[in-house]
Amino acid sequence: MNRPFLLSSAFLSLLCLSGCGDTNKNQALGTLERDRIVLKATASEIITAQPIREGTAVKKGELLVQLDDTQARAMVARAEAMLANAKAIQAKLRHGARVEDIAATQAQLDQAETQLTQAEATLQRTTILTKQKLAGQADFDNARTIRDSAQAEVRRAKQNLLLLTNGTRAEDLQQANAQVAEAEATLTIEKYKLEQLSITATRDGFLDRLPKYVGERTVLNDAVALLLAGTAPYARVYILEPERVKLHIGQTLKVHVDGYPTPFDGTLRWISKDPAFTPYYGLNSRDRALLMYLAEIDLPESTKELPSDLPTQVDLNVDSKQ
Repeated sequence: MNRPFLLSSAFLSLLCLSGCGDTNKNQALGTLERDRIVLKATASEIITAQPIREGTAVKKGELLVQLDDTQARAMVARAEAMLANAKAIQAKLRHGARVEDIAATQAQLDQAETQLTQAEATLQRTTILTKQKLAGQADFDNARTIRDSAQAEVRRAKQNLLLLTNGTRAEDLQQANAQVAEAEATLTIEKYKLEQLSITATRDGFLDRLPKYVGERTVLNDAVALLLAGTAPYARVYILEPERVKLHIGQTLKVHVDGYPTPFDGTLRWISKDPAFTPYYGLNSRDRALLMYLAEIDLPESTKELPSDLPTQVDLNVDSKQ
């Protein structure tokens, strides 16, 4: 938790305690506080909606600021199309060739074998005619070329048929699986970016301020909403060094709030281990008595309507064994 040291308040407290009587020496001064949460823009987009007014109590998950999501939705649609394409390729490789494709390739092989048989017969006749001087060398060479071409076509048709009947290579299927996984990851990222354009309350609390207006374009990390977390406030006070030893976490203390005649029972939830100013080892015994320790005291739920920053005083004249 971020606990900034309120130095000015501490100095005022110190002056007051130093100048007042013994009664005030047993009081710690401070203010009512709530944790301040700054919600920032996740993209450079135009603000299209702010459905909740400033000062309204909000619940975790409620929409506070909506940024234009036109581009983000298009990116999600694109990622979905890429995933569908990758899955189609994966399914095609898993299922293998269709029966119709295999049959068509078998027919091409049968045709090539028939043409080879005819080309070999033509070459045999041309060879006899060439020996009998009834055909020239050119006729023989042409017949042999046709036969060789027919043999090559048969080999090509056989390889095409084997390609379809032997199934998908394991490497090709692994590549298709990787492409599907990549497309799924891309879709997840794009959906996350789309969700982040809806700025929602991260905790229950009060919407303190909306620094931007509808229609303004934000810059990445611009503050677009300030949230005061929690329902009941807590007292942030400074405690003088002589009183520090009397306190322990969980102790009940009386908290006085300006404007309220009856004090509230608060629970000490945290106290700093280090003083706010000069460290103790640099001071003598008289000056060490002026050291101040920052502490935070939870107030009951009945104080949830109290505004922040009200001055408070905490009674410290309690039994140290409490």
